[in-house]
Amino acid sequence: MSLLLELLRKTPESLRIYWMLARIMVPIMVGAEVLLRLGVIEHIAPLFEPLMSAVGLPAELGLAWLTAIVVGLWGAVPLLFTLVPVSSLTVGEVSIFSALLLFAHGLPLEQKIIQTVGPGFWFTTFLRVAGGLLYAFLLHHTLQFTGWLSAPVDPTWIPMSATPSWPEFFISLTEAMVWMLVILVGLFWALELFKAFGIMDLLMKALLPVLRLAGIQKEAGHLTLVGLFLGISFGAGVLIREARSRTVSPRQIFLSCVLMGFAHSIVEDTLLMMALGADVFAILLGRVVFAIVVTGLIALVLQKLSDAQFHAYFFRASAV
Repeated sequence: MSLLLELLRKTPESLRIYWMLARIMVPIMVGAEVLLRLGVIEHIAPLFEPLMSAVGLPAELGLAWLTAIVVGLWGAVPLLFTLVPVSSLTVGEVSIFSALLLFAHGLPLEQKIIQTVGPGFWFTTFLRVAGGLLYAFLLHHTLQFTGWLSAPVDPTWIPMSATPSWPEFFISLTEAMVWMLVILVGLFWALELFKAFGIMDLLMKALLPVLRLAGIQKEAGHLTLVGLFLGISFGAGVLIREARSRTVSPRQIFLSCVLMGFAHSIVEDTLLMMALGADVFAILLGRVVFAIVVTGLIALVLQKLSDAQFHAYFFRASAV
């Protein structure tokens, strides 16, 4: 009974956070859709052609990547086999493209959420884009040198491209926001139950040695697990609550957000890319190892910064 009362007591907090998230998400999602329909993204996409060439991808996929950056994964996925025939792509090329999408997608929305937690918007955005390009570059040259994943891609799902009407878009947006409310409250309750029954402690014991390699300590463990498994958008409410609890230091919040920027929603998003024909080792194992190594290097740099320098350049002290 006491556990149920505690859950009910904390539910209004989840509703307050949901309202704050809705005010962030709805304008950004509508704005991104407007840019897409006006052709703004299509006109900017050619600027990305040199980057596509550097990572061994057809220039046409620059439009799909830019769409992912602005709109999100589901905006870009239908463009993959529309812009480039499936018969001309290899498993390696789809894996490289999938890696780019997994590192940097839905940035206006996700990075606004990260900014709300505390880390600076532009620096963490730069890290995600640059990190994705660096990983794609390394993966491209590894595949080129070894011949790995050179077979023609054989996707289990080929999405169709379709632009919904505005009424359909707003109906879909409303449904998404309703489901987000349900999921957010459910996540709050699940997290409290996991803590009460010791499940979070078991997960932490299993993953803490790996997280420590990235400079992340136990205090930021719950925050990091939420991002890794639930993603930034759906886990946003829990991320904000954990950050506002004042039990996690700003430097640990920052490192946690850097790591989850490189690797978040590692189950759902990975399965989506695998359905398109991407290799699981390239888009999951390699990406997680890259995320841990790079976050660990950033942690070493942060150790050399004073608190004043850290808050001046990388973290808004008033954010949480």
